[in-house]
Amino acid sequence: MSKMSKSSIKSPEKAPFSSRFLRVMRMDWMLYLMFLPGLLYILIFKYAPIYGVSIAFKDYRIGMSIFEAPFVGWKHFVDLFNRAAFLRALKNNIFISLEKLIFGFPFPIILSLMINEIRGGRTKKLVQTSVILPNFVSWVVVYGLFYAILSPNSGVIRDFANLIGYQGSLPNLLASPSAARPIIIISHVWKGAGMGTIVYLAAITGIDQGLYEAAAIDGAGRWKQMWHITLPCIRTTIIVLLIFRVGEMMYAGFDQVFVFSNDAIVSQIDIIDTYVYKLGLQERKFGLSTAAGLFQSFTGLILVLATNAIAKKVDPESGIM
Repeated sequence: MSKMSKSSIKSPEKAPFSSRFLRVMRMDWMLYLMFLPGLLYILIFKYAPIYGVSIAFKDYRIGMSIFEAPFVGWKHFVDLFNRAAFLRALKNNIFISLEKLIFGFPFPIILSLMINEIRGGRTKKLVQTSVILPNFVSWVVVYGLFYAILSPNSGVIRDFANLIGYQGSLPNLLASPSAARPIIIISHVWKGAGMGTIVYLAAITGIDQGLYEAAAIDGAGRWKQMWHITLPCIRTTIIVLLIFRVGEMMYAGFDQVFVFSNDAIVSQIDIIDTYVYKLGLQERKFGLSTAAGLFQSFTGLILVLATNAIAKKVDPESGIM
């Protein structure tokens, strides 16, 4: 054995990559089988269409191959930023996204802290279920609910006005430019806040209960326990979700805006997504719509990287990479 060369002894680490990969696949084949549908979805619907991004740099028309379309360089981008409608959509996109971030992001955190303070088990489950249910309601149904409440002729506010003896006319808030953005923000917070509580409540559940017991012995009340234990322990989760939310700022919610839009308020809530829809599917200007979508995606990437870099500076343990 002493005469045997050390190089002739193969360690598991020096085995070929293919054999190691197959060995791992055989050991956990059921887990990889569960992972396969998600991987196929990403490959087919996310990566395969990437070649279509080249339309942003070509003069593409229906009937021709993308590879045959003439190359026009940055023409579509220059044309896009010279359009007043696109600049309006970009401004609306920024303002609506910022308002959703300012009012919508902290709300699930506050809601999770409030739910966590409920001591009754059945009451806590009832509240959790109640706040999560709106997430599963489509935006079409949400608009129907808002119409049933805000309609000046047959809505709840009309019935309330009749109840107190007011027979005058009421403003149509769903067609009011000044009320358009507040309604968008309110409906966004109401529909999405409950789903956000799932992540935060899961993070809160993982906190060591001994910390709360020690704080209670030292005389700390619920408010101090929440401020000095709960929030610091879920800080990493908050930062990661904030990074994702900032990355989605260029996507202000196509479904919601599309459903709530009408001619009276379109100038206040028209965003890049709805503008791309109009350019691509209604006007069939595929080069311009692809350029707008590419600009939107690239800006989102920059926001994610910048936010992640700032988070790593503030807390090295935070961030997504």
